[in-house]
Amino acid sequence: MHHPVLLATAWMGGTLLSFAAMAVAARELSEDFGTFQILAIRSLIGLLVISVILSRTGWQQISLKNIEVHLVRNVAHFCGQFGWFYAIAFIPLAAVFAIEFTVPIWTAVFAATLLAERITAVRVLAIVLGVVGVLVILRPGSAVIHPAAVAMLGGAIAYGLSHALTKKLSGRDSTLCILFYMMLIQLPLGLLPAVFDWVTPTASHWPWLIVVGVTGLTAHYCMVRALMLADATLVIPMDFLRLPLIALVGYALYGEHIDGYLAVGAGLIVAGNLMNLLWERS
Repeated sequence: MHHPVLLATAWMGGTLLSFAAMAVAARELSEDFGTFQILAIRSLIGLLVISVILSRTGWQQISLKNIEVHLVRNVAHFCGQFGWFYAIAFIPLAAVFAIEFTVPIWTAVFAATLLAERITAVRVLAIVLGVVGVLVILRPGSAVIHPAAVAMLGGAIAYGLSHALTKKLSGRDSTLCILFYMMLIQLPLGLLPAVFDWVTPTASHWPWLIVVGVTGLTAHYCMVRALMLADATLVIPMDFLRLPLIALVGYALYGEHIDGYLAVGAGLIVAGNLMNLLWERS
């Protein structure tokens, strides 16, 4: 029998790879499209894929009994996504992901207040190591501070609320139900403002748009499955591992520099995650 923490870790691995692919696609699309249009097309593609799956597995999975929680969760998640996609266009990928990694702080706060989750000393220490690692990378006062970074920080707070509400929903609704409402609710949130600055996609855009749409589903499917197996305050800090991964992607594809600060910060982040995982298995 597999340990739930190991299974949660495997599902979060799928989340990490999906978000890395989405970041590359978003960077490629940001030259020609506004943030709202990217989010709208992403939701449309995701809604079509989910609808096909539900047609085969059964629409009875879609329930209205938790619709208020879905609405709040998806408004918060949309705000988080806007900050993320907006920042991708203006600052290095590693900087975007580093700022995003304040999410576990907000997730822990929301999980404690909304879900009454227990926050152990080890989990707090793991989060502290992650945050210190992020500060080492960002070096407050350096050139990386940009208005887009402020937008990403606001998005991180919104993501924290979204993750806590995802955990709340994961015990009540199926994964497909959560993803269906995510795409259905967020589609008009992106589409309405996007129509005022719409750019018709060309053949060269569609592969990247499909990557954004599909990885948006796979990332959240994997995360929901992970949250079903372990506490949010354990699962979300695993996302810190995205930073060294995206730093390598940014260097390989865009020549973004990997300096000593990034290496030290990433090491602290990885150490915090390993400590958290080993403690949970003991």
